[in-house]
Parts: sequence; structure tokens; C-alpha cells
Amino acid sequence: MQKTFKISISGRVQGVGFRPFVHALATDFNLTGTVSNNEEGVLIIITGPEPKIKEFYTQLISFPPPVARIKKSSIKGIATLSFEDFQIIPSKKGGQLNVPLTPDFAICDDCKNDIQNPDDRRYAYPFTTCVNCGPRWAITRTFPFERSHTSIDDFPMCNDCEEEYTDVKNRRFHSQTNTCPKCGIHLYVTDNSGEAIPLMKNGIIEKIIQFLEEGKIIGIKNTSGFLLCCNAENKEVIKKLRIKKNRPSKPFAVLFPSKEHVVAELQLNNNQIGSLQSTERPINIVSLRGYSGNIAIDQVAPGLNQLGIMLPYSGILQLVSNKLKFPIVATSGNIHGSPIISGNEEALEKLKGVADYFVLHNLSILHPQDDSVVKFSSKYNQEVIFSRARGYAPNYITASLNSNQKILALGAHLKSSVAFYPNEFLYISPYLGNLDNYDVYERFTKTADSFIGIFEQKPNVVLVDSHPAYQSTLYGKELAEKYNLSLIKIQHHKAHFAAILSENDLFDQPEKVLGVVWDGTGYGEDGQIWGGEFFEYCSNKMERIYHFEYFDWLAGDKMAKEPRLSLLALADAPLHSSIAEKFTEKELTIYESLKRQNKLKTASVGRLFDAVASLLNICDINTYEGEAAILMENLVLDYDLKSCKSYLNPTKNTISPKELIKNIFTDIALGESREDIITNFLFTLANLILEVAKNGKFEHIALSGGVFQNTTLVDMICEVLPSEINLYFHKELSPNDENIPLGQIMYYMHIKN
Repeated sequence: MQKTFKISISGRVQGVGFRPFVHALATDFNLTGTVSNNEEGVLIIITGPEPKIKEFYTQLISFPPPVARIKKSSIKGIATLSFEDFQIIPSKKGGQLNVPLTPDFAICDDCKNDIQNPDDRRYAYPFTTCVNCGPRWAITRTFPFERSHTSIDDFPMCNDCEEEYTDVKNRRFHSQTNTCPKCGIHLYVTDNSGEAIPLMKNGIIEKIIQFLEEGKIIGIKNTSGFLLCCNAENKEVIKKLRIKKNRPSKPFAVLFPSKEHVVAELQLNNNQIGSLQSTERPINIVSLRGYSGNIAIDQVAPGLNQLGIMLPYSGILQLVSNKLKFPIVATSGNIHGSPIISGNEEALEKLKGVADYFVLHNLSILHPQDDSVVKFSSKYNQEVIFSRARGYAPNYITASLNSNQKILALGAHLKSSVAFYPNEFLYISPYLGNLDNYDVYERFTKTADSFIGIFEQKPNVVLVDSHPAYQSTLYGKELAEKYNLSLIKIQHHKAHFAAILSENDLFDQPEKVLGVVWDGTGYGEDGQIWGGEFFEYCSNKMERIYHFEYFDWLAGDKMAKEPRLSLLALADAPLHSSIAEKFTEKELTIYESLKRQNKLKTASVGRLFDAVASLLNICDINTYEGEAAILMENLVLDYDLKSCKSYLNPTKNTISPKELIKNIFTDIALGESREDIITNFLFTLANLILEVAKNGKFEHIALSGGVFQNTTLVDMICEVLPSEINLYFHKELSPNDENIPLGQIMYYMHIKN
């Protein structure tokens, strides 16, 4: 007996080959009906014998396409309908969008083989994609995900592509990004004045390789924005790139031509190799221990024993890599501090003084994104996301939400991002950057406006940081006034704690949870600068229970840029000559006067890291954010927990940064090595968490804040704390301020005090 059922699937099910998959499966089961995208996800109307349909449904849910992520599904009987066959039908939008926004996917092995096969019609075509790979969010105008809703729609399919698109047995059956050399995107090369260089199509990649071999800097328009590339083994060109990009010492990422090339030169574990080859294809920060290649390490990653590496993730990068004999620097196409550039004219205008040549194409990149960055800790292989962008954003489909409100969260300031909750899903933008930069601020506001536009819904609540001078807070005020919305301020570190509670589904945890939130800065509820916080969460209530003792906050934002100021704030008079010599006499007079008059204090563990770095003569002035802490961790090659000691007295009820600095000073005088002192400092912090947990009888500890990007500290915490204590780290978001928008929404929805 024939019956008809309606099957609804939600989650990451658009732009992932879900409809072709459903079509193939229904055909295998000899079922008839239709499948389409809609504003909720995927809708299937299917007719056949009920047992077969139930078996089809089980198979569909249990074994979806490789890049799909099903969040919810339902099946229910409806009035019997008759169909001649099973078809994919055009999407119909009957309401407001309620579906995840699909991120970009790295080139799959099948497409990689196509562009490397001389007999394939897509041989050497840089924009080869299929249902399993290619740009998605980068080219999206609106949803549901259909070709007509993307910038690929500017390239009508030729007869051959149309034939593939309609062939149920073809991998490109209903592939919305399908193009080929005949109908697709045009790649070309110019000099830095924009003058085109005449080349045959098959000569473009060879010309790029020639430029790289000659020591030129090339601006390559990738499928997510521009990359600035040069030979990573050429010291002189890297020095030139640093000068032109105004990036004196921040490390560059390096693109290796292949996995085989990577493992021949670097010692990687399975987690790192898996991440490098994943559909997200992020940059991985890996150890240089045992490095056996020819990269100009001192120029690529000055003073570091680690390197950010990646594998090709787009057709353009794959084609270049196929011809490369050496790794290349592949850094964000911008001037240092500004957002990544995606437009041809903007690149020629702003990067003409950086790049010698440009590789351009005529596909519009609507949502430019930087490469994501991750690192695995060396002992426990704990993954830490440093920056969440291409491959991950703008999805975040694991949050447990249940509210009729439309909520926009505008995050923090230095590591800005935006979150929007307009339906059943939560959307978190890629990392955007420091809002002190006007171009970053402009992209930040456009991102917020874009979310509102795509979902065709205005928020009724805007959440902002409690810092009154953050640009994100000020913009939130503008939006609230413009649309007559509720504006709610949420304390920075409480948002951090709420974010980590959310990522680990701890809001309904019956036992109390200790929140350890350590970072560089955040406006506190007492008007001071927090950053060394301990919170307790239980039964939808959050309370600050402990913190590092306050010390002087000197010279405003300058303190975060000059670790020597943190040391000065924590050093007792009279100053030791090794500290005094870091300043001119005039500076000392000014800063000592500020200390006497100062009323603004901080508990920041980030600034404590700075002070230790300066005391050990590692870094007095940061040339990039977090440099002092990175250089400190860089000196710890290994450690033995049995030989570590704490610089704080566990019997005291206070956590004194000044005592810690004083005890480190004693060890310096005794001739202890910098590596041992840094190891003991990190052990002190890990042991402190244990002591607070023991004193408060906590069995659950959640850790957030930029300090926990230090993977040596993460490993040490895992080793110091006993197994009966449950540790929770961020899973899909960075511990830094990129998680603040999520935390703001979760605090607003769950915390009652």
C-alpha cells in the first residue's frame, strides 16, 4: 500500500550535496516524490510502501553526506500523493530563513584529481568544485543556498555543465557552484599598476611559479580574499614583505605544497595531519623541533620555535602547489591591522606598494575571510582555536537555545566578532579584528547589517560589552536608538564564562562549576580592569568569588603594548637597576608620578605575563598582540612536573602578583634559567587553579580567556589537576574575545542574578 510522508531536515544541509544525496537514495529504494531546500533546511515529500520509507529515513539520518551536519529531523504522514518519479525541485521561500549558513569547504580529492588530469575538461581550471567542496559563505548573497542567491550566478552554465548538473549519476548533480573553463571564472595576471600581462590560460600558473622563484611578492585573489605570497626560503623577499606590509616581527603562515612535503620536513602527529587535511583546512601552529627544511625561519617566524603551516584549500592554491618545489609565505592580503581585501580595485589601490604582481579573477567575494588558526597542545593534544574564520564561520549549530527573541550580540573590541540569534540557530561571524582600525570597524558594522539583511529580521535586543568606550558598545547604542531596541550591557568576563558553559552544555549541570577567566583586559563591575577572575556558576546564577590582587593600571592602552609598564606597576620601590634601565629618567619620573596618583587598578593575568616577560628581558615592547606571552611560551621546550615549584604561598587567602614577581626576582638573582622560571610561573598558575578548586570543593572547572591560548599552560593544568576534577575547554570557538558574542547571548538567556 502506497503512503506519503513529509520529512524535514534542519542543520548544515544546504550547499553540502544533500538534495542530490536524497535523490540517489530515494532512487535506490524505488521511491517517488520531491526534495527541495526551504527556509528551514531540506524538505522531502516521499511516496511508497511505509516500511521502505522508514528504512529510507533511517539510512538518510544515519549516513548523510560527508560535510552535512544534521541537527533536527522529523517524519510524519500526510495525505497520499502520486508522483511519476523522484525529482529535485526549485526551492520555495515561504517564510523567514531558519537554516545554518554553510561555510566554505576545502577542495576535495575528486576535484583535485580533475584539475591534475590532462584528459579531464577541467584540467588546470582553478575554480573546479562539486557538491562536496568549494566556496559557500564567501559567495552568498542570501539563502536558501541556490546558485541564483550567490555571486556564481554571474556565470551561466554552458551545455556541458548543465548536462552534469542534471545527470543524477554525476558528482556535480545539482552542484550550485558548478563552472568550467568554457563558462566559468576568468583568471588573469597584472603588474602592480593593474596592467594586464598577456598570457595563455595554461601559462598563468607557470608565470606565478616563475615570479615566486625570482623572489617576487604576489597578491593572489583566492576564493575567500587576497593572500600575499612569496618564497618562504628566500630571506630577502620576506624582509621586503615585512617592510612593505608594516609587519616587523609577527610570524607569517607558510603554505606547503603537499602533505608529503610537510611530513618530510616537520614532525607532526595524527591530530595535526588530520586538521591540515580537513574540510576546514586551517593553519596549524606546530613545533619546529627536528625541522629539516630550508624555510628562512628567522625571517618567517622571528625568535620562535613554532611555525604556522597549511595545505592548499582552493583550486588556485592547489594548482600553484602542484608546480611548487618549495613552501611559500601565504599571509593575509592587507596592510597590517586592516581586514583582508577581496575586491580587485581595492587590492590594486591598497596593495600596489606591497605586491609586485597580482593574480586576479572576476568572481565577486561577498564575505572575505582570513584563514582559521588552530594549535594542538604537545602533551594532551588539546585543540585550541586561535582564530575562527574560513571553514568554520558563520555557523554555530550546537548551541542549546529556546527563545522567541531576536538577539544581536556585538562582542568586544580587540578580537571583534558578531553573533545573531534570529531563529532556531545561532550565527557567529568570522574573526574581524581590532575595532581601533577604521576599516575593521567598517567591516564589523557591515557584518552586523548583513546578518540583519540576510534574515530579513531586526533584533529586538542588542547585547554589548559593559565597557563604555568600546566601539562595539557605541555601535550597539546607535542601533538601539535607530530601531528602538532594548540595549543590555554584559560584563566582559561573565560573558567569557557563559561562553565556555555553553560550549560544554553546562547550564543544566546540577553541581556547581568553577569558572577561571584570565585575559588581558575587561571593564569590571567595580570600575576596575578585571582579567584574573574566578567565578562560581550554579542553578542559573553566576558570582565572582575570587580574583588576583589589584595592581596599578598605567598609561591606559599603552600598558598592553609595553610589557615593561606591567613590570613597573608590579615592582616595589626602590627599583632594581635592571628595571630602571628599561626607561629614560624622564619616563621614570612620569610613570612613578602616575603610580602615586593612580586610582585605576587591574587584576589582569595577561598583564602579569607581560611583567614576567619584561623581567626576564624577553620583551619590553610588543610589536604585535600577545608577543610577550608567545615568546615566553616559546622558551619552554619541555618540563618535568616533579621539578616545578610555585611562586605563591598556597596557605595565604590572597593571590598576590607582587609576591609572585618578587619571588621570580629572587630566582633570577640565584641564577635560575629563564626556561625554569617560566615553567615554574606556569606551574604556579596551574597549581593556583587546583588550590581554588580544592578550597571551594569544585569538581567542574571551565576555562576561558586569551591566556588559555598558551598550550603549555593548558597541558600543565591537565597534568596538575586530578582526574576526578572535570576540565572544560572551548571546542568550536577561541578562548579569546572572539567568544564574547556567544557568551553575551548565553548570559542574557540563562543567568538570572
